[in-house]
Amino acid sequence: MTLYQPFLDYAIELLQARLDLSPYPIPDGFESKSATTGKGRNQYEVLTTSYGYQAPKLRQIRAAHVQGGKSLQVLNFVIFPQLNYDLPFFGADLVTLPGGHLIALDMQPLFRDDPAYQAKYAAPIMPIFEKYQAHLPWGGDFPAEASQFFSPAFLWTRPKEDEAVQTHVFDAFKEYLQAYLDFADRAAPITDSAELAKIEAAQLRYLRYRAEKDPARGMFTRFYGSQWTEEYIHGFLFDLERKLAISH
Repeated sequence: MTLYQPFLDYAIELLQARLDLSPYPIPDGFESKSATTGKGRNQYEVLTTSYGYQAPKLRQIRAAHVQGGKSLQVLNFVIFPQLNYDLPFFGADLVTLPGGHLIALDMQPLFRDDPAYQAKYAAPIMPIFEKYQAHLPWGGDFPAEASQFFSPAFLWTRPKEDEAVQTHVFDAFKEYLQAYLDFADRAAPITDSAELAKIEAAQLRYLRYRAEKDPARGMFTRFYGSQWTEEYIHGFLFDLERKLAISH
C-alpha cells in the first residue's frame, strides 16, 4: 500500500456515492506507464497510473498516481467543472520526495479578486482551513505569479512525518473534497453569455498556466521522455484547450 493509495480509494468511493459518474476518456498510452530509473543498487521502478471520470456538472475529474517506492510518491487529483458553472477547481497535489512531503490542497477560484465570488466559495471553507493550520503550518515561499490562482483557504504545508500525512492531511483532503461536492450539488448553471465567456477565459487562463508551469514536467521527462510528457500534459492533464479547438 503506497502513501496516497488510501486518498485515491477514498476519493473514487465518495465520487461514486455522490455523483452520476461516467468514465472520462484517457488517451491511449496514458492509462499506465512504467520506467526503471536510478543506477545499480539504487535502481527502482516508477509506475504512473491515470484515472478519469466525468459527471453532469464536472467536465473532468482526473488523477495521476506516481509510485516510485520510498523515493517518490505523488498523487495529483484535480476536478474541472463544466464551463457553464462558476465552480472553482478542486486541486490536491500530494508529493513525497526523499527530503519530505509537499502538500497543496485548495479550491482554486475562477475569480480571485471578486469579493462576491470569495464569499460564495472561499468563506465557507475557511473554518476547515483554520482547523488544520495548527497541525499543518504554512509551507513557506510560493511563486508570486502562482498566488493569483489560489484561494484564501489554500492549504500549503511541508510535514516531515508520514504520520502527519496519514492523519491530518488525509482528514483535510476528505473535508475539502466533501465541501467541494456540496458546492457542486448546489451549483446552478450560468446562462448569461457574458458570464459564460468570463468563465471560459478564466478556466483557460488557469489551464494554460498549469500546463506551462507543471512541476511534474521534469520528473515525467526524466522517466518517460519529453514527447510522452508533453502529450500527457496537453492531451490529458490539461486538455481543455484541445477539446475546445475540436468543438469550435
